Amino acid sequence: MGTRQPRELLPGTLDLLVLRTLERGPAHGYAIMDAIWNASGELFRVEEGALYPALHRLELNGWLASEWGASEAKRRAKYYSLTESGRKHLARERADWDRITLGMRRILEGA
Repeated sequence: MGTRQPRELLPGTLDLLVLRTLERGPAHGYAIMDAIWNASGELFRVEEGALYPALHRLELNGWLASEWGASEAKRRAKYYSLTESGRKHLARERADWDRITLGMRRILEGA
């Protein structure tokens, strides 16, 4: 799958991808970027310049919590985790996304 060109994320999808990634457990920024890259089959590359403002925004909204810890490389890293409010928001966003993709499939498949 490494032959695919990375794609830009659709507007509004970065928050959903970050929240979904953190649903699996706490992670630092680089691990989040790596998890999205791997989970997407190397299709979605998230750049630091987009990720860190998103993490900050999600934390300000109360959907993420953070704490400092040591990374796998023994470097200081900020770990983000999903809050209960973040879990509820993720559930709403996933439901919205499911409706959007259903509508798109209907249109593209000519239903």
